[in-house]
Amino acid sequence: MSSSFGHLFRIHTWGESHGGAVGVVIDGCPPRIALSAADLQVELDRRRPGQSRLTTPRQEADRAEILSGVFEGQTLGTPILVLVRNEDARPEAYAEMRDVYRPSHADFTYEAKYGIRNWQGGGRASARETIGRVAAGAVARKVLTHFGVGEIVGFVSQVHTIESKVDPVEVTRAQVESSIARCPDPVAAEEMIRRIDDARRAGDSLGGSVTCVAHRVPAGLGEPVFHKLEAELAAALLSLPACKGFEIGSGFAGTRMFGSEHNDAFEVVGGQVHTRTNRSGGVQGGISNGEPILVRAAFKPTATIRKEQDTVNREGEAVKLEAQGRHDPCVLPRAVPMVEAMVALVLCDHLLRQRAIAPVTRQ
Repeated sequence: MSSSFGHLFRIHTWGESHGGAVGVVIDGCPPRIALSAADLQVELDRRRPGQSRLTTPRQEADRAEILSGVFEGQTLGTPILVLVRNEDARPEAYAEMRDVYRPSHADFTYEAKYGIRNWQGGGRASARETIGRVAAGAVARKVLTHFGVGEIVGFVSQVHTIESKVDPVEVTRAQVESSIARCPDPVAAEEMIRRIDDARRAGDSLGGSVTCVAHRVPAGLGEPVFHKLEAELAAALLSLPACKGFEIGSGFAGTRMFGSEHNDAFEVVGGQVHTRTNRSGGVQGGISNGEPILVRAAFKPTATIRKEQDTVNREGEAVKLEAQGRHDPCVLPRAVPMVEAMVALVLCDHLLRQRAIAPVTRQ
């Protein structure tokens, strides 16, 4: 099983949902980057369960422990190991799923591939695996900041049929964190909260989208053929649990435009080349062009719900399932730091790859 991601800035996540701990090994982080467990904790607190009524009630502090690679507050350039202990695991809640396949979950496919599966909360297929990604993303952010890249801001832009009406490039983290829905549009956020509450009470779930913007990304990141920046961003975000769609810039909406409407005209502002519009989402020809990177990730409704569903067991017998355990009625609010982390990991990796062959062209 491959649990690694990245080329120069490379991570390897490990651990299961109801095991002793989860975490990540980060390799390729440059030396002398200021880093502490507190830097990681900020992001892990945004991802952790039990933070509001919109999330799973599982109570985990998700305290980060850095066991290697950092000395006297700075990275050493050696592998960084981050460990987060599982403190509120309840594997017994999943006993009824030992021999039953949950609809739209990884139970059947995982067993078909490996001939064995951890039925306790899904094991590696659980979103708890993303703790390692978010911790590594926090390290990637520190590297990006060190080299002058701006803030990465994600937010919930859609839940079910409710959409925010804000300009993504203008959204701040403070606006995002002002609502438990993590939507910066106050009107849409209230409706999202109401809709998620209704789904939770009904034992059902909802999906939606997260939009993410990376500011002050230098031109020149990415490759022109197989390692296009948008392709690696897509692979990163689609690797997240429950993520089923990816768009960059105008995305699918661009297919309904003429080329004369869609093209981003160039101009020079303050001696710097810019585009008047950003329908490319900051990437042209697979390479960043210096404009904000704008991506969207679509997440399906949480697969595990309390409503009775038809399924089968290992013997191929038809059964009914009313799933127990603790699950998010909507993954979107907690998916925001996950999306930001994966964007940070891709940008950090490509920044280091570009610095290895040529200086970045501009900030």
